[in-house]
Amino acid sequence: MEPRSQRSGAMILETPEQLKAFAEPNRTEILQLLAERPATVTELAEAMDRPKGSVAHHVTVLEEAGLVEVVRTRKVRAVTERFYARTARTFVLAHDDSGSHLGFLREALQEAREPAEGESAFFTLRYARVPTARLEEFGDRLVDLAEEFAAQPRSGETVYGLIFGIYPTDRPSLGEES
Repeated sequence: MEPRSQRSGAMILETPEQLKAFAEPNRTEILQLLAERPATVTELAEAMDRPKGSVAHHVTVLEEAGLVEVVRTRKVRAVTERFYARTARTFVLAHDDSGSHLGFLREALQEAREPAEGESAFFTLRYARVPTARLEEFGDRLVDLAEEFAAQPRSGETVYGLIFGIYPTDRPSLGEES
């Protein structure tokens, strides 16, 4: 089976530079906007209602970490505008000790809201005692689902979030039946 980092559309974030770039909320917002289409710093700043200089700084950090790249340019008067795009449809966090996985959950909890009329939401939490060797298989299937979700044509009025993870717990287990 092809590793997730090599599969079309997915990139495993492993370096401290990548993880630090990805963990900052303004940068994850930029990455989410770029999931829709390539954009200039000016377009990103307008969408985020942030100063252009601040957004340019965050885009530079993302570019240096290899998470975004210039995909085209155009001349506007004497200025060359750069259009940035994500380098992957899906970013997967490798295990690290920075707590960036928990940052994902904090971000999801902060932005989640009750569905308005005509909207929906779905949550589930499950536990299973499985061999560690099976985690990569489950992880690959979850990445496939995330890629399918992110590749949906842009339509509708609501931006939905999708978050899931596989993580160890200290929950008790009955062990094998005797």
